[in-house]
Amino acid sequence: MRVYLDQIGCRLNYSEMETLARRLQAVGHETVASPEQAQVIVFNTCAVTADAGKASRQRLRHLHRANPDARIAATGCWVSLEPQAAMALPGVTLAVENTRKDLLPLLLEPWSAELDDPADLARLQPDGVPFDLADSLPSHGDDRTARTRAFIKVQDGCNNRCTFCVVTLARGESRSRTLGEIVAEVQALAVEGVQEAVLTGVHLGSYGRDLTDGARTDLKDLVAALLRDTEIPRLRLSSLEPWELAEGFFDLWERWPERLCPHLHLPLQAGSDAQLRRMARRCTTSSFRQLVNDARAAIPDLIITTDLIAGFPGESDADFEAGLAFVEEMAFAHAHIFPYSARTGTAAASFADQLPTAIKKERARRLHALVERTGRAERMRYVGSQRPVLWERPQGELALGQGEQGVARLWTGFTDNYLRVSLEAPPTLDLHNQIVPTYLAGLHGDTIFGTLDEYSVATAPHAGYR
Repeated sequence: MRVYLDQIGCRLNYSEMETLARRLQAVGHETVASPEQAQVIVFNTCAVTADAGKASRQRLRHLHRANPDARIAATGCWVSLEPQAAMALPGVTLAVENTRKDLLPLLLEPWSAELDDPADLARLQPDGVPFDLADSLPSHGDDRTARTRAFIKVQDGCNNRCTFCVVTLARGESRSRTLGEIVAEVQALAVEGVQEAVLTGVHLGSYGRDLTDGARTDLKDLVAALLRDTEIPRLRLSSLEPWELAEGFFDLWERWPERLCPHLHLPLQAGSDAQLRRMARRCTTSSFRQLVNDARAAIPDLIITTDLIAGFPGESDADFEAGLAFVEEMAFAHAHIFPYSARTGTAAASFADQLPTAIKKERARRLHALVERTGRAERMRYVGSQRPVLWERPQGELALGQGEQGVARLWTGFTDNYLRVSLEAPPTLDLHNQIVPTYLAGLHGDTIFGTLDEYSVATAPHAGYR
């Protein structure tokens, strides 16, 4: 059975589709590179905002138009909130809510008996060329290219009740995987050659606290176990709520400075205490400031990113201006900024003082402009220095300048502290899936341009000319 996997939304959605791809391949199915090649399409939806729900519906319609003969299985947060609406869309044959998402390989299996035939066993593309499973994995956006980085889902669900958030309704209470299971998965990926594991979850900081019978643990213990008991070269953490970190959490970077990535995503959501209270966030600007100061003091070259909501109900001009000043003080390198979107079933949807769309958009614009400025300043701090970059796949070829011969490959990758870097290299130099010390020579927009010297190439584990 040929399956195309697609998703929008958070890194957890990406992790779930990567896991599903591995499970389907393990029992003999193919994950193909485009919907046109597929017999079955699985799409993981998002509902974090009203726009995300709309985008999910639009993408499902697009997938059906791309291949009207394929059966579509829709899953994820939007499906969990509106399963009947999902089933009403053209081409959608199966709607799988988050509570049953882990059963997808079993739920899809009856289709295999109907769809598989001897021609499928030849595993041919339409042009007759045999599939290479490594190359036919679907693209997962900027944060996922084959065999460089893997997203590891360590928990699902959330016990918080932030007044704006629909995720608890869509994903339920916090549920953690066992520490041993995660360690085994990450070590298997390291053996396969994956260079970076990214720990993800709806509420990552709560990991392990719901486990019982001696299995109870926390995120600090999980990170320590992964760095102690696996060979993964890099470990990165995704979003962490700022009130969840155990005492001594930042000591982990002192023990494993070369492998634990100096990057933290700490969702702030609002920079005024009045709005934080209305959002039912369990932090204040004072506690958030202290956390950021402690983190930067403990972790050299730390980059901090965040989430922000513009125009939450009741946000006065004074609230917004205070929040803007606080965001500038925090000097975030990047932020996901959302104009507030009322979600049915959340407390904030019924709050008085809902703001006009025009005001929400204007406040989001100003936040974007501010974070673009602070982000540029953060990136400029590293221009002129050298950092390890995990290079992904080349993005194409460029003609060399006047007086030079031939073309150059354009590579992209990320530093350990999550700065995007681009590099022009000779077409014979293979940097894919290599962590290489790279000189950060200049900044253009959000991207730093890097250069390599002969020593960097010579000392990389497998990089070289071919």
